[in-house]
Amino acid sequence: VQLQASGGGLVQAGGSLRLSCVASGRTFSDYFMGWFRQAPGKEREFVAGIMWSGVSTYYADSVKGRFTISRDNAKNTVYLQMNSLKPEDTAVYYCQAGRGLRAYYLPSSYDYWGQGTLVTVSS
Repeated sequence: VQLQASGGGLVQAGGSLRLSCVASGRTFSDYFMGWFRQAPGKEREFVAGIMWSGVSTYYADSVKGRFTISRDNAKNTVYLQMNSLKPEDTAVYYCQAGRGLRAYYLPSSYDYWGQGTLVTVSS
């Protein structure tokens, strides 16, 4: 699976962004999809995840109520709607795909990941 993330940019605190990740190469609907982020000097951390059906979603406590993950299997795309952004949300955001995950919140559980898109939130 090849993953291409986009939609990052510079936004003021309180603003919104929507990230997109387009997948190609395999059957997208077979995969659990996750969004992770990595800030400078920090480890990559889980942000949100979604089952292949889209019925079940998972969020890090730090983004619950502000971020929404969704997917459109017909378009091979997963989205991350980010509202009420805070400076601490500043990071490179990565989408990742996996099957049979040991733990959805561990980046090492996934089989594929894209190049990332930078989100910068100014105060």
